[in-house]
Amino acid sequence: MTAAHGVVIPLECEFFALRGVALLVETIDKVTDRLNPRLQVDGILATMYDGRTLHSREVVRSVVDHFQDRVFHTVITRTVKFPDATLAAEPITQYAPSHGAAEAYRQLARELISRGGAA
Repeated sequence: MTAAHGVVIPLECEFFALRGVALLVETIDKVTDRLNPRLQVDGILATMYDGRTLHSREVVRSVVDHFQDRVFHTVITRTVKFPDATLAAEPITQYAPSHGAAEAYRQLARELISRGGAA
């Protein structure tokens, strides 16, 4: 983080992961104060989201309530394509380029660029 200009924080849609995000933000603040004053949080990315479950929906609602505009609009849903792509040693955009998961990551890239987070 001392050499980075921004950080994307992935958040698994589980309640215990919310605490991890809070701790990571504290660490980022310390790095910003002591080592890299230009470091910023580019956004928080909800991952492994399952919209069928109340749990996932509540986690996203909670993180948006707390971090507001720092949360990306793009959400990465849970799918079996991710472990399949991992086994194939390929990024999801190459393994299953037309799958919704690949499109979600392309959308994330567009959103990150529109926020000015990718130089």
